[in-house]
Order: sequence, then C-alpha cells, then structure tokens
Amino acid sequence: MSGAPLVSVIIPNYNYAHVLEHCLRAVQAQTYSPLEIVLVDDGSTDDSVQVAQRLGVPVIHTPSNSGVAAARNLGAQRARGEILFFLDSDVALDPGAIAAAVATLESDPGIGAVCGNYEPVPLIRDSLVKEYRNLFHHYYWLAAEGSAEFLVPALFAMPRRVWNEVGPFSEHLLQTEAASIAQRLTERYEIRLTSTIRGRHDDDPTLRVALRKVFTRTRMQVPFFLQRRYAAGVIGSQESRASLFAALTLTALPLPLVTGLPAVAGLSLLSLAYYLFIDRRMYRFVFRSRSVPFGVFFTATHFLVNLTIAAGAGIGILQWLTSRSFRRLYLEAPA
Repeated sequence: MSGAPLVSVIIPNYNYAHVLEHCLRAVQAQTYSPLEIVLVDDGSTDDSVQVAQRLGVPVIHTPSNSGVAAARNLGAQRARGEILFFLDSDVALDPGAIAAAVATLESDPGIGAVCGNYEPVPLIRDSLVKEYRNLFHHYYWLAAEGSAEFLVPALFAMPRRVWNEVGPFSEHLLQTEAASIAQRLTERYEIRLTSTIRGRHDDDPTLRVALRKVFTRTRMQVPFFLQRRYAAGVIGSQESRASLFAALTLTALPLPLVTGLPAVAGLSLLSLAYYLFIDRRMYRFVFRSRSVPFGVFFTATHFLVNLTIAAGAGIGILQWLTSRSFRRLYLEAPA
C-alpha cells in the first residue's frame, strides 16, 4: 500500500506461550502493510521469549513484572507507527483486521479509537467456560456496535496523535487500566465499535478465574460510574438491572421458609422471570446459535456472573464510601 501509514501492533505478554504463536502468526499474515510488531514481555517465566524469537519477532522487556498497562505504555513509547494497534497476546486476528481498522480511522477524523470484536468461538476450544465467555462478549459487543462509551483494550486501534492527547494507560488501576483513557477519549472523540475487526480469543478457562476477574473489574469500575465520568461495559444499564434482579432472585429464595408463607415464593419467580426478560434477545441468540444443553449452561453461568457483578458493585460502593485510599486511586491518580 503506497503511502499507507505505518501501523505498530503493540502486544503485551505475560506467560502466554501456549497461544503466543497463534497471535504472532496472525499478525504476520495480515493483508495490511506496512506494519511492525512491538512485543513487550512483562517478565514471563514460560517459553514466551523463545516462541517470539523462533518467529523472528524482537522482544522488548519491562524492567520487572509490572502489569499489562505498563507493558502497553512501554510498547507505545517504542512504537514508530502513525497508528497504534493494541492487541492482547491471547488474540489471533482475522487476516483483514488491521486493514479494516485503518480504513475506519481514515474514514472520519472524529474517530479517536476503533475497537474490534471477538469471534463467537474461542481460539482454543477446550473449556465450556471459554465458550461462554467468548460468545457473551461477541454478542454484547455486536449489540453495541457503533458509537461506544468504552474501550476494548485487548483489540483496538488509535492514531498516534490521539494517543498523545489521551494516553497513557493507568498503571495503578487493577483490571480497569483503560477506563481513564476511555473517559478522556469520549470527551473529545468518538469510540467506534465494529465487527469488521475480528479475532479469536483464548478466554478464561475456569469459572473461578472468570468470576474473580468479573468481581475485580466491577469493583474497580464503580468509582467511574459513581462520578458519572465513565460507565464501562460491566456496569452498563442493562447489566446493572440484570445483576440487581439476579441478586433479588437469590435473596427471595429462602423467604417461604423464613416467613412460613409458601405464596411468597412467587416473589422469587417473578424476579427470575424479569431477570430472564431483560436479556431475552441474548438468550434467544445463544439457543439459536448453539445446542439446547449449551444454552442451559450459558444461562446458568450468566446468572452466576450477574450475582458476581452485584457483589462487586456492592463492595465497590462500600469501599468508595469508607476507604480514603480507594478514593485516592481515582481522585489523585499517580503520574
């Protein structure tokens, strides 16, 4: 592509040797040119560096294991491209993903960042929890296509000039490092979400890992939501209502035993019915695209996820109200 802007694909990595080759080969197979791969290894103890070297990809090292935000920031410092494409090391891009990102950014200077979507099936299909996580994210972002208020940090592109205005990632915020960037972005530019940029993602393999991540992300998103500065995906209005009614359903279950009135069981059933009604389009999509047994598994797992979101939101609100150090993370962000 004559005169095309150089794209720097910034890939933070920590102990993802088992999928890193998929990620790097997918970038090397992109239809777009010119591009450079900026792989930042954050102190991996597995064979990640050897995988990269075998594929001829140079590796930049963080001084110590510092987290994905620090690795992304270091990659942006070292990158030479006019466009920065941030990609997690557990995502394998479709061949035309980078070309689609560049075309979207060039179509409108008001677009400050363009985010992609996951394929509905995981990169490595060895876990039902992975299947749930990928399909949920795929549907959620598909339904939200267009102008968005949140970033997908694992899969997005941004012009260098915009990064210079809104970066860097907040290295002190656990699991929510992109929130402050999204907040600053939406004050000046549009965030565009599109499925023309796709990749297969190797998501969390176990329910324990997934729920811990959901809890932490929700808890750490609460201050942005309370300050009305930024409402991220896990605390959007629909998810908030679903989480509330999941909690109400669980709370109402023991009421017949406590009150001795069997009729009170209807409260739990009504709450559950409304909970399912809120996301009826998603459940319809899941049952149509997969088997009935998987649809049942998806529905039950999503109920647990919504309960976890409710718990994370509750703890986050308590911390915001009672912990000065927690508030300081957001009110007095470190340089």
